[in-house]
Amino acid sequence: MVAFELPNSLAAREPPEARGLTRDGVRLLVSRVVDDSIGHARFRHFPDFLAAGDVVVVNTSATINAALEAWRGGSGTRPAEVIDIHLSTLLPGGPPDHWVVELRNRTEKGTTPLLSARADEWLGLSAGATARLLEPYLAHGTVVSGPGVRLWVAQLTCPGGVMEYAAAWGRPIRYKYVPDRWPLSDYQTIFATEPGSVEMPSAGRGFTQKLVSRLERNGIQILPLVLHTGVASLESKELPYPEHYRVPAGTAAAVNRARALGKRIVAVGTTVVRALETVATPEGMVQPGEGWTDLVITADRGLYSVDALLTGFHEPRSSHLAMLQALAGRQHLAVAYHEALEQRYLWHEFGDLHLILP
Repeated sequence: MVAFELPNSLAAREPPEARGLTRDGVRLLVSRVVDDSIGHARFRHFPDFLAAGDVVVVNTSATINAALEAWRGGSGTRPAEVIDIHLSTLLPGGPPDHWVVELRNRTEKGTTPLLSARADEWLGLSAGATARLLEPYLAHGTVVSGPGVRLWVAQLTCPGGVMEYAAAWGRPIRYKYVPDRWPLSDYQTIFATEPGSVEMPSAGRGFTQKLVSRLERNGIQILPLVLHTGVASLESKELPYPEHYRVPAGTAAAVNRARALGKRIVAVGTTVVRALETVATPEGMVQPGEGWTDLVITADRGLYSVDALLTGFHEPRSSHLAMLQALAGRQHLAVAYHEALEQRYLWHEFGDLHLILP
């Protein structure tokens, strides 16, 4: 894994528009694996790095208001402790009111994981909704670190259902590096059509309709799929847990045609990589499919169907870096991230972008 320290000053603290930029005005670091070369551009120049016949695969999942205010306990003599519940994902195979959730303490500088909860604890929410903690959520042999449990399976009782309740009473998830609240529209890409992601598939945020039109004029096809993202605040010993995906037949067929013609498959975000690789054969053929993917992509496993990747910059020791290493190799990734740090690119969902080409 590539090792580096991320200065706090390189965290994007607000949307690019609040920094005086257009969505496609964020910076774009372009790195080529074949010779470790590095280039610098703005995202509006993204089409210049592609060729006719290449395909760009995007995630059409829409971000939901997944942060809910809740409180623990409380009585006539003791005020309730106000906390946040972050919805993460529906429990695979479970009823529609069973969700994997993360509990967060509120602090002056943002929220931190809450580790003191216990099974069968009831939490109050606005408008008469409740959450009951059923059991710790452990996937992929996850080790519970620290003094308690971070992720829980919870039964949510909400007027109108969980998704409707979140739309009315929730707000977008944000972490301490984003000090101010921003509307849900700032957490949507132009491709968003199907609500379900609790955090934005942020690699697609820089696209504008003008840029999409230019790609299409250049003979570059944009293909949709869906993967609903869970919370990204995974601990160092936690692997990505199952997420729901759908790869349409038309997308699979177009990817296979492009590959047969020797064209590049460009994934927009690690979510797209996970979905495509879930339905890809070792020979690179992609099948349509829908379900829950628990695929964890490592350098040892490698990639079957994806040739290039547009992505943000990822935190040290994150599982996303292992996926990038599967595409680009550790040496190239080290070169690219050293350059990004030297040139002060911005990290996180409102930050800059990285295009990794073969």
